[in-house]
Amino acid sequence: MGFFEKIKNSLTKTKKAMSESLGGLFSAFTHADEDFYEELEERMILADLGVETSMKAVSALRTAVKEKKLKTAEELHGELKNILTQMLMVGEQPLKMDTRPSVVLFIGVNGVGKTTTIGKLSQQLKSQGKKVLLCAADTFRAAAADQLEIWANRSGVEIVRQHEGADPASVVYDGICAAKARGTDVVLCDTAGRLHNKANLMNELGKITRIIDRELPEADKEVLLVLDATTGQNGLIQAKQFKQIAGVTGVVLTKLDGTAKGGIVLAVADQLQIPVKYIGVGEGIDDLLPFAPREFVDALI
Repeated sequence: MGFFEKIKNSLTKTKKAMSESLGGLFSAFTHADEDFYEELEERMILADLGVETSMKAVSALRTAVKEKKLKTAEELHGELKNILTQMLMVGEQPLKMDTRPSVVLFIGVNGVGKTTTIGKLSQQLKSQGKKVLLCAADTFRAAAADQLEIWANRSGVEIVRQHEGADPASVVYDGICAAKARGTDVVLCDTAGRLHNKANLMNELGKITRIIDRELPEADKEVLLVLDATTGQNGLIQAKQFKQIAGVTGVVLTKLDGTAKGGIVLAVADQLQIPVKYIGVGEGIDDLLPFAPREFVDALI
């Protein structure tokens, strides 16, 4: 299955929600009057793009219609796709992993799919010829390290772990030392998914970051926030909180295949100005896809 087809198939529920809200509007289009713009804004909000992003997109469309003298439904539809694509094009899409080793830190609340995402990415990186090391720094959730070790064995990569309840920063330190000694290309670090106590989480992530900066001052570092797309606007709230706590460099949106709330991708990229790096579109090892803004919008509407 091709890249575009995989995205299109995974967005079936979201696409249905979008077409039901937007499709009828464009098919019945006669001219761009105030009623049309108000209806478009309302339908985009219902498609889970969020109020702020929907208002911004419709405002941009109003401007484009006047400046470019757009008149037909096809012209407006095409322009809307261009606007949404531009909203998604924030920051650099590919992961920055030019140094040896590079470090990717995964954060996010429990249950969003952090560990599964790490496993899938480790498999992809290994298939590209990279030497990968997993670091089990989620020492608070029962069996988190065991779950990560299953993925390490499945992907054929190495893992560093300690006992349950160990200091997460200590595990990261061990992982970095092992990576230096073994000539590792990329270290993928799992972290605890606690958000209810922001002070402790901030201290913990801050300590981990200081260890990485001290031991690998010149290394490329990514901090990926993993969000469950099925949570919709709640995912945006999580993203805002984590952005305040940690220096998030990118977002991974999981479970897009099981939700009609895929419009949240646009809200996250636009409102937080953080690039979406990957999307999870299924349970398979190959169902973690590098995010491509234009292909995403084309598949969506």
